[in-house]
Amino acid sequence: MINTYIAQLAEYGINTGLIDKQDKIYIINSLMEAVGISDFCEPELVPESSLEEILSNLCDFAVEQGLIEDSIVYRDLFDTKLMGILTPRPSEVRRRFKELYESSPEEATDYYYKLSCDTDYIRRYRICKDMKWVTPTEYGDIDITINLSKPEKDPKAIAAAKTMAQSGYPKCLLCKENEGYAGRVNHPARQNHRIIPMTVNGKEWMMQYSPYVYYNEHCIVFCGEHSPMSINPDTFKKLLSFVEQFPHYFVGSNADLPIVGGSILTHDHFQGGRYTFAMAKAPIETELSFDGFDDVKAGIVKWPMSVIRLKCERSARLCELAEKILAAWRGYTDESAFIFAETDGEPHNTITPIARKNGDMFELDLVLRNNITTDEHPMGVYHPHAELHHIKKENIGLIEVMGLAVLPARLKAELSALASAILKGENLRENELTVSHADWAEKFVDEYESITEENIDDIIKAEVGKVFKTVLEHAGVYKRTADGKEAFLRFAKSVK
Repeated sequence: MINTYIAQLAEYGINTGLIDKQDKIYIINSLMEAVGISDFCEPELVPESSLEEILSNLCDFAVEQGLIEDSIVYRDLFDTKLMGILTPRPSEVRRRFKELYESSPEEATDYYYKLSCDTDYIRRYRICKDMKWVTPTEYGDIDITINLSKPEKDPKAIAAAKTMAQSGYPKCLLCKENEGYAGRVNHPARQNHRIIPMTVNGKEWMMQYSPYVYYNEHCIVFCGEHSPMSINPDTFKKLLSFVEQFPHYFVGSNADLPIVGGSILTHDHFQGGRYTFAMAKAPIETELSFDGFDDVKAGIVKWPMSVIRLKCERSARLCELAEKILAAWRGYTDESAFIFAETDGEPHNTITPIARKNGDMFELDLVLRNNITTDEHPMGVYHPHAELHHIKKENIGLIEVMGLAVLPARLKAELSALASAILKGENLRENELTVSHADWAEKFVDEYESITEENIDDIIKAEVGKVFKTVLEHAGVYKRTADGKEAFLRFAKSVK
């Protein structure tokens, strides 16, 4: 059957446009070498099959031949190597992207996104397993996802990684040196990975798609050099430079401090894509004015986190005002509102900025962040509090800030067990899968007149959405109260 599997993969490459028919024999020979065979007889009939099944069969063969161990990490390393054989060279991808961009930025990104999916860099058959739903709130419809597409490492790979010498190449998962890298047990293979270089605010930056797309065309824009995350005046110029080149995409940056920042603080990068989040749809509910910026429309956004939105046709003016707001916030302390710029020399204030183009107008959302901790809230005062950790304990980064919950995979089994236990009237505290959710579930169960097999899943999804709304409210530095609004306005007036 190995001949059939190789022929199927070659046909897949032709059908998706990854390879030309003229290259078929060359590709088959390359695949033969990769799977360790020297003879090939093309089958008369090549049955249709999904890419997932083709790659699974080829990995099974490699396991049988002793080429790889049978684990998710080694199989991923191997099938990525196979897909790398079908993936066009970086120069070809960049040339095609540039040609299409001259006609339309959207055509260029359409091509590049399809390529990233067809090469299996974005594993569509895994992404579709993610659980997704929408929860209506007073702030708009927020998106809830349980991430099931990122495979967990198996014990064999973890043990092997511990015995490996530490490598400094590539320095991190965002470095440009990942393009075409074979990977190892503690670093994913990237032979099918292609990067688009671009100039952002006069410097070399790169664009790629996230292999674990949390929303449509989820891209990562990163610095060509391995330099740490930093929110500074140039950040605003870079964000607006990008959306000027790709007006159909938004782009934003995680904050540059622990707790309120993203998962990778060692490499300067942004996240963007072709998606409109709930926060972007939220209206300005309180207008603001800043001296010398009559041409910039500004206001506080109706959102659980503390957001100042700026709008102007001239991006340079947004950058000027954003710089003033950032400088003011970095050094701002308001003890009555429990806002401290620093304690014991540790800075706490920073900003999560998001840029987009809306018609002729540039928009810049500035989300005020603070990472102070206390004995009561050791993971952060403006972080989900302990009573919410059964649903969300991780950092609230850029994606969550905008209204999309990325919840841990453990919740799939836990929420399923919870639904079953509620229906059966079982003690939630006697099951390890439900005990952490007991306090929460016991409260919301009493609020429903009838809970049945038909409505239990919808009820739990709605209640999870309510928890995430509260997560965002906890992360907001200014609460949506009369005192909170007054304190927010005090800060706005301090910007000079």
